[in-house]
Parts: sequence; structure tokens; C-alpha cells
Amino acid sequence: MDLPLKSAPQSICLLRLSAVGDICHTVPVVRRIQHYWPETKITWITGKLESTLVGDIPGIEFIIFDKSQGWSAYRNLRQKLKGRQFDVFLHMQVSLRASLASLSVSANIKLGFDRQRAKDYQWLFTNQKIKAVPRQHVMEGLLEFSNALGVREEKPEWGIPVPDAANEFVNKTLDPQKKWLVISPCSSSRFRNWRNWSAERYAKVADYALEKYNLHTVLTGGPTALEQEYGEKISALSKCKPVNLIGQTSLKQLLAILAKSKVLVSPDSGPAHMATTVNTPVIGLYVTSNPLRTGPYLSQQWLVNKYPQAIEAESGKPIEQVAWGKRVRRAEAMDLITVEDVTGKLDELDRGSFI
Repeated sequence: MDLPLKSAPQSICLLRLSAVGDICHTVPVVRRIQHYWPETKITWITGKLESTLVGDIPGIEFIIFDKSQGWSAYRNLRQKLKGRQFDVFLHMQVSLRASLASLSVSANIKLGFDRQRAKDYQWLFTNQKIKAVPRQHVMEGLLEFSNALGVREEKPEWGIPVPDAANEFVNKTLDPQKKWLVISPCSSSRFRNWRNWSAERYAKVADYALEKYNLHTVLTGGPTALEQEYGEKISALSKCKPVNLIGQTSLKQLLAILAKSKVLVSPDSGPAHMATTVNTPVIGLYVTSNPLRTGPYLSQQWLVNKYPQAIEAESGKPIEQVAWGKRVRRAEAMDLITVEDVTGKLDELDRGSFI
């Protein structure tokens, strides 16, 4: 088989294990393929947590790769795929773990990233590459996989199901007569020193949202000690007394909360991309990573972007002269964002009749 394909393949297997944000970026690729080739059988190898978000998308066979099982995860994957042959394999994750997992997939075409983006020797595990396009958003880079197959569509679509049980949880937990602002204050714990804004400033934003726009705040996040600490601090410092659901929701429940809310305030994190899938505006707090590369795809106009200043302060070079994916790793960098920066974005959303 040569690319682009001249006709619909019988079967496609794709591998994207993690993380939640990148899983959200992958869904439009799958939706494109389903739209253009509805008879093609699609198999998606993904992580255990991530499967709880997307594993009920209709028409897709999901195979879970549970990294917590160690080497047993690879053996289990080989057993599940034993004797199966796919027309196309989309190797959509750059990591040695993912590449080792890809050895279990037998396919005529093994499509991976272009040589520049194929880090961790991914290029050794594929026989064809996507188009090399510099300075792309992460989701646009993933969409190059469907482009390579000959499947193109201008507007990304998600359509991740929200179960009735998740909607019922939200209706019981959050007053449906009120307007809600979601604050998801933390990025993943390994970025704790350089992506998270201060609890004091989040609290001031929550108070402003209630006083000026009658927006009530709900706090969301994972069960880590850091996130729990943030929730307690924001709650203690806020006059508005937000509903604190940190550590108390599944991914589906979080998706339902985001779908029923007016806006999300968050640093670079998975929830920012989950909100995008349900068309909820995101006021993203971007200092340590480039939002043109990793920001919520449909909310670029609402982002507070201090990355250009931060990267120049750290590297001594303007943003145009630094590597596209370069990050700022200074704990104090997030202080570049003021409360007024964020409340100003709320004002802009109000003028646009979003809240």
C-alpha cells in the first residue's frame, strides 16, 4: 500500500496511550476516519485512565495498555493482538514505552512522525512518516496522520459521549439554576514547580466572577496531595466559598461539569483540552509553555499568554529564535500573570456574550 490511500482500508490500528490532553487531540483524527471510511474497522490502543474518557466512543475497539503492570502490559498486549493483521498502523506517540508496545502490532503500513519529531528513536519503529511541518500545534501535528492517509477535513470534531450518570451527578452536585465557572488550578504533579498559579490569585478571580457576573465557582482536579492543598487554600481565601470537588470526580463527571459551565480557568493541563471538546471557553494561564503549540485549540483568543516574555527572560532570545517546544522551568515565572490579566479575559468573554 502507498500513501495516500486510494480506497478505504479494511482495518486501522492506532496507538496513543496518554496523556488526557493528547487523547483529546487524537479524537478528531479518529472522527475524520470514521466520517470518510465508515466501514473501516478501527482499533485504538490507549492507557487505562484515558480509556475511561474515550472508551465509549461508538464504532471503535479499545485495547487497554496498563503501564502499571510493567512488562506484563507488553505481554498482555501481544496476546490480545496475536494473529491479527492491520492494513494501517498509526504510531501517534513519541516515547520508548509506546514504541515497544508498537512491536505487538502487525501492519502493512506503520505510519509515524517525521524524523524531526520522531524522538526516542520512534523513526526506527515505522516504515512511513507524516509530513514535516514546523511550528504546528500538537493537534495539527496529529491530524497530519489522517492527512497522510488522504483523509482531510477543515473543522475538528470530537463528540466524546457524556453518560447520563455523569450528567445526573452534575445536576445533583451543582445547582443547575446557577452559572458556573470551573477553576482547575493545577497541572500534573511533575510540573508543580513551574506551571501552577497561586491559590491567592485564584481566590480573587473566583470572588470577582461572583461579584461582577454572578458566576459561581467549582474547583476540580485530581486526588494528589498538592491538588487537595490547592483546593483547601482557595476555599479558605475566597469570600464566595466555591464548591470543592477536587479529587471527587471521574473524567466523565469532569467532562459533564465542563459541558455545563460557562468558562474554565486553568494552566496548561488536560482539563483545558477536555473543555475544548465540549466547546467551553478556556482562560488558559500560559507562561512556561508555548500556547501556540499546546494551548486549548479553540480558545487562543481567551488565553493569558506571558510565554514570550518568560522565554526571553530565561533564554535571552525572542520567541522566534527558540525551539518550538522549549519550556520555561522557573517557579516564579507564573507570577507574570496578574489577577487583572485573568479578570480582563472574563470581561472580554462577557462582552462576547459567552457568560
